[in-house]
Amino acid sequence: MSGEAADLLHSQVNYLGQRISVIMPLYNGCEFIPLSLPPLIDMMHRGEIFEVIVVDDGSTDGSKQMAEAIGAKVLSSGGRLGPGGARNQAANSALGDILWFVDADVVVHADAAKCLAAGFDVEQVVAVFGSYDSNPPARNFFSQYKNLVHHYYHNRAKDEAQTFWSGCGAVRRNAFLSRGGFDVERYQYPSIEDIELGHRLIKAGGRIRLLREVQCTHLKVWRFWNLVHTEIFRRAIPWSRLIVTSGDGIPNDLNVGVGEQARAVLAGILFLAILASLAGYISPAMVLGLGLAVLVANRDIAVFFNRRRGPVFAIGAVFFHQIYYLYSASAFAWVFLEQASLTIFRSKSS
Repeated sequence: MSGEAADLLHSQVNYLGQRISVIMPLYNGCEFIPLSLPPLIDMMHRGEIFEVIVVDDGSTDGSKQMAEAIGAKVLSSGGRLGPGGARNQAANSALGDILWFVDADVVVHADAAKCLAAGFDVEQVVAVFGSYDSNPPARNFFSQYKNLVHHYYHNRAKDEAQTFWSGCGAVRRNAFLSRGGFDVERYQYPSIEDIELGHRLIKAGGRIRLLREVQCTHLKVWRFWNLVHTEIFRRAIPWSRLIVTSGDGIPNDLNVGVGEQARAVLAGILFLAILASLAGYISPAMVLGLGLAVLVANRDIAVFFNRRRGPVFAIGAVFFHQIYYLYSASAFAWVFLEQASLTIFRSKSS
């Protein structure tokens, strides 16, 4: 590429005079960064981003040295801060106007920087984020299911988002710092610190966009136990607490929208009907009818699963999705009762 063409590309990406700093928290990521860092370094060489900052969070596997060899600017967290704390630390020293957070196990597509930069075309937009693509390299069922569900919901969500995602999301540096960054006091482990940040950004009057064209490949391997544990204790319960305590209600978007709430209720009714049938209280025909209703209610995601991975996978994925509805709804019910009990206790104590 000629110097003139490179300058033109740079001006197209940063047409508002904004520079993009990539921030990647890293802990023992030797298996990931040989794949996730080079595309970002290439973007930096092309002038699409200004710098690539890796925050080594106490790695013991040589990740820090590997990141330096690949070409990133490497900072040390000075201890185990967690990804939120590592991102906060890098944000203070970043030179860009836009902070682009990319997880170490995420490989961004070649056009991601250009697509992301275009999302900040008006000053009111303080953050943008993308989604996983539909081709994760891990081929086991739970990795495929988790990745495809993320892709499905993000590609059907509203452009004007009510949340934020730090796996591949960017925020204006001044807005990030003015809101105090990620809340690492409340979220000491990887959790919903990005969702909570998005909540504060919107409360402050900012707008957040979901950009479907900003795509990335997720390298993480999901197994049953780490998937369920993460979904319940790192996502569903803390997100439910944020929803209940904020007083803003459940956002009608992504996997918590009105339609999703109805499908969760239907999954719960089906589960109770199965138990009632086994106990002899209702006929199997009623369970069958409810099962057909569940299939109809989940027809869109079933078609999506079938198109991507075929009918056998689709059957298994739709079945497991009902389990997802059960534990997600149970987590919300638990938190609602928890908060109601606290309210009653406080009223009696006052």
